[in-house]
Amino acid sequence: MKYRSLALLSTLVLGAGLAACSSSGGSADGAGDGRTALDVWLMRDSVSAQFQKEFETGFEKAHPEIDVKIQIQEWEGIGEKVTAALASNDAPDVIEVGNTQVAQYAQSGGLTDFSGRVAELGGGDWLEGLAEPGSYDGRQYGIPYYAANRVVIHRTDLFEKAGIDPSRIRTRDQWIAATRKLNTGGTQGIYLPGQNWYVLSGFVWDEGGDLAVQSGGGWKGGLDSPGALRAMDFYRRLQALGKGPKDSDEAQPPQAEVMAKGQVAQIIAVPGGAKVIEEKNPELKGKLGFFPVPGKSADGPGAVFTGGSDLVVPAVAAHQEEAFTLIRELTGDAWQKKLAVAMSYVPNKTTLAGAVADDPGTAAMAAGSVNGHATPNTPQWAAVEAKNPIKEYMTAVLTGEDAGSAAAEASRTITETLGGDS
Repeated sequence: MKYRSLALLSTLVLGAGLAACSSSGGSADGAGDGRTALDVWLMRDSVSAQFQKEFETGFEKAHPEIDVKIQIQEWEGIGEKVTAALASNDAPDVIEVGNTQVAQYAQSGGLTDFSGRVAELGGGDWLEGLAEPGSYDGRQYGIPYYAANRVVIHRTDLFEKAGIDPSRIRTRDQWIAATRKLNTGGTQGIYLPGQNWYVLSGFVWDEGGDLAVQSGGGWKGGLDSPGALRAMDFYRRLQALGKGPKDSDEAQPPQAEVMAKGQVAQIIAVPGGAKVIEEKNPELKGKLGFFPVPGKSADGPGAVFTGGSDLVVPAVAAHQEEAFTLIRELTGDAWQKKLAVAMSYVPNKTTLAGAVADDPGTAAMAAGSVNGHATPNTPQWAAVEAKNPIKEYMTAVLTGEDAGSAAAEASRTITETLGGDS
């Protein structure tokens, strides 16, 4: 898998440059040979060319009456393109969308409701971080496709030198102790930038809080809850064990490039970051390992943000049953196992984690994915991320401002942005 940034794995920032819906070619009634032509939009890096060819061949052999026409779409500007497609009479039959964007598209009434067919799709085993944002107003519109989440990428040689066994780091307190031990001799125990709000979100969920909660029929910012404040305090303690900037995020500068310089023992990132580190510093090849973000207790891994995609069907799509057939196959166990191995993704079901057991980075992701979460399931959340008061709040606390006051201010901004009363 060529890993996208977690910003992209989370919510898509709707870019400029609306692409005409007619560029899809529409959903023709036939393929010219009596078969049904099924238009499918998948996103760049969702599948490799080899996997795409294998799936098309296998699917059409099993369903000779359907001619699958997969078109790869670019992430930039896809929001407007999907919105236009849902409002047109020329929509594709199946569309891959970011998991946290389903609510935005469902709000308009433009998606097919699959609530009555969840059991047929094996929904009881879906990853919560894909299934929950795929629903809106109690109905299931998005079908979980694949997932990715953060893990701890660590220097195995530095851990060994310090006498630390990463497999024994099961709790956040053990993690702090190990990181403090690594933070010696010019080595940063961890590089954690001050505005990595996805990491903070995991700690908030571990403490029983959330970034925003439903209240009185609306949404209210939740950063000032006791649990969220405890989470920020833990983030502050962990961040202090390195030299990460307090006023920027993991992309500024790119944290994998910082680790590649050789003075960092750990970062929190998707496993694909290890490839970047090795490319920038070949001397670190074979010296990188992975483990799930530790939890508050040893009962399970820490909470993580689940990025990834769901599959949706436009309500105006011409071939509803054929679209469902394709989704059932592509999200079913057989093709999910093949996709996970081919692309280093986490499969859409908890029961399929064993498919990636031979890939250390993906296996660590899969282990952490059982405690995966998504951002608040409201169509207005994208507007919160555009302002991102969470980042400002984190910097304020890390630079010495009162956490309670800063959290209250950030929560007020979130509430107002989500349309609630402050």
